[in-house]
Amino acid sequence: MLSKEAIQKIDYELTKYPGNQRQAAVMSALRIVQTERGWLSNESITEVAQYLGMPEIAAMEVATFYNMYDLAPVGKYKISVCTNISCMLRDSDQIVNHLKTKLGVGFNEVTADGKYSLKEGECMGACGGAPLMIVNNHTMHEFLTPEKVDEILDDLQ
Repeated sequence: MLSKEAIQKIDYELTKYPGNQRQAAVMSALRIVQTERGWLSNESITEVAQYLGMPEIAAMEVATFYNMYDLAPVGKYKISVCTNISCMLRDSDQIVNHLKTKLGVGFNEVTADGKYSLKEGECMGACGGAPLMIVNNHTMHEFLTPEKVDEILDDLQ
């Protein structure tokens, strides 16, 4: 069941669209629920679809298409590293290997303590700052080096 707070936030998002286009707020609604619950279960996606009055499969298509949505539990800190061409050409593979070694996990895995998860990210639209990563879908870090990654991880402690 959607929380009162989630409904209030979704209702605010709905004000941005014509009343007969409720499904236009699906991305925002999924983000709101994921932020509150930590990830999107099938039940969460169903609740969003029902609230917006749209087919469940349509909400599921959105949730499975975009890599910012998590369909399984993730760590407290979800680290998404861009591995597309611009970042790859600026040594994102070195950053990925450093993170895998430092955290002891691969892509789509969670550390044993539940603190970190590592994701491969699609282009994040900041190619000029390559290589880069985003923490918890909100905080972007650019011009990464292994040393800078270590500083970022230390700050998350």
